[in-house]
Amino acid sequence: MGIDLPDPAVIAPAAPAPAPAAAADPMTPRPFRVLRTKRELSDTFTLWLEAADGTPFAFRPGQFNMVYTFGVGEVPISISGDPADPSVLVHTIRSVGKVTEALGRLGPGATVGIRGPFGSAWPVEVADGHDAVFVAGGVGLAPLRPAIYRVLAQRAKYGNVVILYGARTPEDMLFARELQQWRGRFDVSVHVTVDRVTGHWGGKVGVVTNLIKAGGFDRRDAVAFVCGPEVMMRYAAEALVERGTARENVWLSMERNMKCAVGFCGHCQFGPTFVCRDGPVYRYDALEKLLTVWEL
Repeated sequence: MGIDLPDPAVIAPAAPAPAPAAAADPMTPRPFRVLRTKRELSDTFTLWLEAADGTPFAFRPGQFNMVYTFGVGEVPISISGDPADPSVLVHTIRSVGKVTEALGRLGPGATVGIRGPFGSAWPVEVADGHDAVFVAGGVGLAPLRPAIYRVLAQRAKYGNVVILYGARTPEDMLFARELQQWRGRFDVSVHVTVDRVTGHWGGKVGVVTNLIKAGGFDRRDAVAFVCGPEVMMRYAAEALVERGTARENVWLSMERNMKCAVGFCGHCQFGPTFVCRDGPVYRYDALEKLLTVWEL
């Protein structure tokens, strides 16, 4: 059975112009030094990097880089740091293959290659004057974190700010200390759930869509930003729409299968779009039908 595919021009926000250093030659990695590393979870770590030439690295929340390990290869990784601090580039990475495993073995002083920033951004500006809702699953909190930083830095522009996060177990909870810090603010609502109870967990149990159904935001005046496994994003978007949030106010990050990051190789083709060029951030109303196509 055929499917009506959306126009790529309306499926995602316009990608911002790349940083001047990236625009010169997007296929040539720039050398970055590892400043420090941190093991976040058993399979997830964070790298803090600085440009070898000291050039600030400007980016918009939601954009990604191609991170190159010399002699091994490169992988697409969303930027997880604060866009207000271009002096340090932060990547939170899950070890899922030889390149990410090699990155996880690096220590301070090591050199990696960076291409980017690439892709579309979380359009946090469309939430001005509205409730801003962030829905994350697992490591999907990392690509959302820059947008959360941006919204909290400009808190007066928004109505309710709600962060909904789901993890497999309490031990798999990413940025747990930061979640606690955000929860401690009087102007932010943070709700966390886990799929399976371990240890002394006394919080909510169940899928993150249960948190959406519980509310805490104006369903008709909310703009939602969703990131996590694709099946989680699909059901989260459906739950938001069922609750009354407009389809055009739900945004998803579809980072997957990217190789070149500039639309040449075709690995990341998603319907009529290329995720590296037209995404990774897409608007749900244009993406909805594509998410239901088996093995697309």
